[in-house]
Amino acid sequence: MASDAGEDLAPAATRNPVWELYGRYGRGNLRFALLGAGNTIIGRALGLIPAFVIGLAVDAIFLDQRPYRLPGVPSAWIPASPAEQLWFSIGLLLAATLLGAVASWFEDWGWSVFAQRIQHELRVDAYARMQRLDLAYFTGQRTGELMSILNNDVNALETFLEDGLSSIFWITATFTGIGAILVSLNLPLALVTLLPIPFLAVFTLVFTRVIEPRYLQIRGEISDLNARFENNISGIEAIKTERAEAYEEARVEAASRDYLGANLAAVRVQITYFPGLTIIAGVGFAITFLAGGLWVLTGPPFGLTAALTPGAFVTFVIYAQQYLWPIVQFGSVVDDYERAKAAGTRVARLLRLDPAIRDAADADPLSVVDGRVEYDAVSFGYGDDEIISDVSFTAAGGETVGIVGPTGAGKSTLLKLLPRLYDVDAGSIRIDGRDVRTVRLDGLRRAIGYVSQEPTLFYGSVAENIRYGSFDASDDEMREAARRARAHEFIEALPDGYDTLVGERGVKLSGGQRQRLALARTILKDPEILVLDEATSHVDTETEALIQQSLAEFARDRTTFVIAHRLSTVRRADRILVLDDGRLVERGTHEELLAADGLYANFWRVQAGDIESLPQEFLDRARRRQDAVRQRDEDDSDRRPY
Repeated sequence: MASDAGEDLAPAATRNPVWELYGRYGRGNLRFALLGAGNTIIGRALGLIPAFVIGLAVDAIFLDQRPYRLPGVPSAWIPASPAEQLWFSIGLLLAATLLGAVASWFEDWGWSVFAQRIQHELRVDAYARMQRLDLAYFTGQRTGELMSILNNDVNALETFLEDGLSSIFWITATFTGIGAILVSLNLPLALVTLLPIPFLAVFTLVFTRVIEPRYLQIRGEISDLNARFENNISGIEAIKTERAEAYEEARVEAASRDYLGANLAAVRVQITYFPGLTIIAGVGFAITFLAGGLWVLTGPPFGLTAALTPGAFVTFVIYAQQYLWPIVQFGSVVDDYERAKAAGTRVARLLRLDPAIRDAADADPLSVVDGRVEYDAVSFGYGDDEIISDVSFTAAGGETVGIVGPTGAGKSTLLKLLPRLYDVDAGSIRIDGRDVRTVRLDGLRRAIGYVSQEPTLFYGSVAENIRYGSFDASDDEMREAARRARAHEFIEALPDGYDTLVGERGVKLSGGQRQRLALARTILKDPEILVLDEATSHVDTETEALIQQSLAEFARDRTTFVIAHRLSTVRRADRILVLDDGRLVERGTHEELLAADGLYANFWRVQAGDIESLPQEFLDRARRRQDAVRQRDEDDSDRRPY
């Protein structure tokens, strides 16, 4: 089960998002980290044995310059003859290798499970947090950007956790163990070996300062590229029908080139850093080899008195090389950490976001009795662009209310405020006298069935899509809902009937078929309040008549809102509201509105084909409105980064 650690993230930005995330998500998986860390230390200790045994064998067996003694091993266990000591040394080397391999297996298992479990929990929590955010967040984000956070960024964190964190323990164990041995073997020569450390530290610090912004740029560019791919794949039909393949290839090439440029900028730093580390470490090793070699050949330098045997020198040289290698390896860890830090910054930022729309602390369940809906002086806008302005009306329980108006008048937005997909900026919306902001969201949205003009279908079977949200519904209930939505007949004609896969976003079905499945889903939900936003716009006139007949039966005792461009869809509504530029300008029945000879009557003339009788003011305003909508769409396209 995923952790709730995301809830505890501090609101302030952290300087180390990697450690913040690992610390919070690692608590429940600490046993695996301890298994990995413990075996890292054991494996490193076993890895130090060969060099010590080889140096001892050179001095004790081949040169006879010191006795064959091993720290912690009783003298009685050690053979007396040189030949036996040689075989004993070989046995030690083989045992250390075998046990080191076993420790390595447990080390990799511990770190891998630790990393994979944290990756799973972090991804699930990130998705859960993202899913709880309000709709306004998603309208301002690119799908590719969100996918990049959930996949690429979380994977980058897992990679560092599995490889980088284990490397840190390996480096620490190596550095500490070998450092202690070098000091015990020969302190002056050990100090010579440590000479490169300050230079390596400064070099690494400069690297981290230079590489960090480059990795942040890479994360952004890969998000742009993912967004471009997602956008083009979802819009492949339009690309083909408009013969825009070459145009889109050029845009993908441009986005990929930006990503290439960001990567090359980081590569230029990387390819300088790692050779630089190697040079510093190599020079340090050469100095150590020179000082130790002269010590063996000519005796202790600088007035020192300690002797250095050939075997001890061999051991020292081997350890010195192993001692400098972790420092070079540390460069890779720093490089991986900077990648993870860039990714962790984005993931942590997501986990800190709080949904603007959520239950109030004292929210109560909603129990719909009459289904009375009141809009009281409601205003709403996206940013500085006001969409709904001071709208007030009341829908009595069981009443059907039609909502019409020109494109961009705010019809859909007005009804998206009812289930709190957005919250009003001013005024209030009440159901049975209760402000929707004072009741629990799950109950509110359970009471409202919403069918949009472009319904969402998920990859899966027809049956799964109808049951979506009513997961416990029986087969009979599901099929009855399909019949009432006039979908049963075409479903039965599909290759596998209700088990037919609809494809991603329902691409294997027509627009009308998708709408009928969405209607069936809502009918199966059996809500107290029904919102139909152009719910039959993609079906033919004959099918619409049949659906309207079924919906009339379904909506008989429910408060129903119907948004429609085809006025025939709403002409029998109990009341019709006419919106224009976000304001409620007319209200009444179909006959009353025709008699008023206002905006609704002009819409009716348009649909009746009576263009000649339309006033010039209506035509001029329609032209201005179309120009404004077109300009707004162009401005949105220019602002959109994909």
